[in-house]
Amino acid sequence: MPLPQNTEMDLSHLSSSEIRQRIRNGQHDANTAGLAPGKLQCNLAMLPQEFALDFLRFCQRNPKPCPVVGVSETGDPMLPTLGRDIDIRTDVPRYRVFRDGTLAEELTDITELWTDELVTIALGCSFTFENAFLREGIPVRHIETGRNVPMYRTNIDLVPAGPFNGQMVVSMRPLAEQFIEDATAISARFPQAHGAPIAFGDPAAIGISDVHAPDYGDPVEIKEGEVPVFWACGVTPQNVIQTARPPICITHAPGHMLITDVAEDAETTIYKDPTQHGENQ
Repeated sequence: MPLPQNTEMDLSHLSSSEIRQRIRNGQHDANTAGLAPGKLQCNLAMLPQEFALDFLRFCQRNPKPCPVVGVSETGDPMLPTLGRDIDIRTDVPRYRVFRDGTLAEELTDITELWTDELVTIALGCSFTFENAFLREGIPVRHIETGRNVPMYRTNIDLVPAGPFNGQMVVSMRPLAEQFIEDATAISARFPQAHGAPIAFGDPAAIGISDVHAPDYGDPVEIKEGEVPVFWACGVTPQNVIQTARPPICITHAPGHMLITDVAEDAETTIYKDPTQHGENQ
């Protein structure tokens, strides 16, 4: 369906499944930063089966930007290892549709595009460890200001696999120097969400010419005494499909993630039904 007017509101008190229901009903199409604290958020790539194995090889060779946390059955829009009721066709606030490697459109529902040949690969997202930052008193600028995280293309080459090759995309959070050590240690505990930062300081060192003009997301203020800190980012596949040129690839729109029912610090992404295990979402 076409993009509706933004229906942004405070969803911070809702469970992961309740947020997905609002997304499914067209009641939320904004970014998902700060939502469902304690739950894993995911980047997505939906590809024809003939491209899926090479893409999984690409992810295995480049685990920092592409940590695989879930894979669907071919043609199945459900992701039972990540949530009991996830429907990948409706449960993401915004999708991007690439045709032959070129961005063709953004949608809020891809039901009409779904086919029996598509495979969904879910990748961990750095929004996951931001909740841990906030619990430890480390400020997250884009959440404070209600914006999307800034993301940038870099000059960091990735290990190719089949037709997939290119450069890494990173996300950036400005931090005062006294927070960098703790932020590094905290994010390192989340390898399924990109782990520790890959760089901090001079953006030009990783090929970013203007840190105030991100390629994806929104610019955020870098205050005096703060340092830009860069993490590998799951938008990387949207950069590399331009060279792979699959006939179709459907992704999340940057910052508009799939919110799962999996705990953010889970060692695996095997979903446990809370109705059977006495757990609350």
